[in-house]
Amino acid sequence: MAFTLRSFATVLVLLASAASAQQKIAFGDLNQDTSLPVQVQADQLAVNNADGSAVFSGNVVVTQGKMKLAAGEVRVAYGAAQTDIRELVASGGVVVTNLGDAAEAREAVYTIESGVIVLSGDVLLTQGGSAMAGQKLTINLKDGTGVMDGRVTTTFVPGGN
Repeated sequence: MAFTLRSFATVLVLLASAASAQQKIAFGDLNQDTSLPVQVQADQLAVNNADGSAVFSGNVVVTQGKMKLAAGEVRVAYGAAQTDIRELVASGGVVVTNLGDAAEAREAVYTIESGVIVLSGDVLLTQGGSAMAGQKLTINLKDGTGVMDGRVTTTFVPGGN
C-alpha cells in the first residue's frame, strides 16, 4: 500500500482533532474510597444555615484518604439532611494530589457521591516527569481515571508515565 501525501495529511488531521478533543488518563494509581471521611482545614469558616452552605477560606486543605485538595476558598453544599456533604466547589489556585499525581486549575467541583472532580481553567496535570495541559480535567476517583478536554498538550518522558 502506497502512503501518499493525501493519506499522510488525513492522518495528521485525525491526530490533531483527537488531541484537541480529549485525552484519557489515569490519576493517582488507585481507586479512591469516596465513603471515607472528608476533613477540611482553613483559616476561616462562614456558615449559612438558610441555604445550607459553608465557605472555608484562607489556606484551605481538604483531605479524603490519600487524596488532597488545596485552594484559596472552598464552598460546601450540604445534602437535604444537612449532615452529608453533597459538593465542594474550590477556587483560587486549586491543586489536587493523589499519591504522585498532581493537577492544578483555576477551579474545581467535587461531587462527593459520584466521586467525580471536574477541574477547569488552565489545567495542568503532572505525573512523574510527564505533563499534560488542557482546559478541563474530569477525574473519576472511584476507578482512578480521568479525561482531559480542550486543546490538549502533552509532554512525555521516555520510559516514564
